[in-house]
Amino acid sequence: MTVTIGRRELLVALGGAAAGWPLAARAQQPGRVWRIGVLETTSMELNAANFEAFRQSLRDLGYIEEQNLIIEYRSAEGRGERFADLAADLLRLNINVIVTRGTPAVLAAKKATTTAPIVMAATGDPLMVVASLANPGGNITGLSGYTTGLEEKRAEVLKELVPGAVRIAGLYNMGNPVVPPLWNELQAAARKLELTPQLLDVRKVEDIAPAFADATSQHVDVLIVSVDALTQKNRSFITQLAAGHGLPAIYVSKEYIDAGGLIAYGPHYPDLYRRAAIYVDKILRGASPSSLPVEQPTKFELILNLKAARAIGLQVPMTLMVRADEVIE
Repeated sequence: MTVTIGRRELLVALGGAAAGWPLAARAQQPGRVWRIGVLETTSMELNAANFEAFRQSLRDLGYIEEQNLIIEYRSAEGRGERFADLAADLLRLNINVIVTRGTPAVLAAKKATTTAPIVMAATGDPLMVVASLANPGGNITGLSGYTTGLEEKRAEVLKELVPGAVRIAGLYNMGNPVVPPLWNELQAAARKLELTPQLLDVRKVEDIAPAFADATSQHVDVLIVSVDALTQKNRSFITQLAAGHGLPAIYVSKEYIDAGGLIAYGPHYPDLYRRAAIYVDKILRGASPSSLPVEQPTKFELILNLKAARAIGLQVPMTLMVRADEVIE
């Protein structure tokens, strides 16, 4: 039996089928090659876990490198002053979207362009660059890696880890505009925990070793290391110095633990990068950054490195171990 179908019925049928096609297939525009510029704090090698989460999310959405996608990766290599030149370099390549990490990177991108869409994979205080979280306005949106109370939480973890601690220091790059408020948070947290706070201001790699020497001379008991292009680039150096000085230190992410750090508490950065790819996809499909709300982290992790603890003769309380999302033996 032969069945005939009219043009109207055919279009309806095809429309219904299209609704069931995978998102990856619908995301692609035949013949179009998208170009994404990435403005990063560190090299692709040091940023591998985060960047692979970003790439995989893009692949899931139908963007395949060297087919319909080109990624231009630029790293400041721990030197925040390089972001302006790197942003200008990306704009010369006629990229479709700029993806940034960190407040200095997005500030440089914002200064360089008011038209090219900018997606923050992770930033400090997003209100430094957008009008509001719900309605960012302008050409910037994305994700924040910061929520109020994180420095207090890290200080509490350190106090639990070292109950007899009296003096707590913050290893901060105060030249990064997002960092001074973190120092203020740490001072307030220290007062609650009856700890004496000390600032270790590091703005270049040459400041790092003397800061640890100063911490030792001032009898610092525990240390918070903030996230920054400088500390990310030099994280192996920092974790080695902390171990060498026998100083229990808490970091913001797993990448520091992978470099030998003792303990980390903060957002799950690969998840932020995965979600950043979703923002990129929405923008490439026509959404305006001004109408895409800025989102905060929803997934956090506590990671313990027992090998690092043993190296400095530190016994990790069971209360911390049972709460940890990951314990490295």
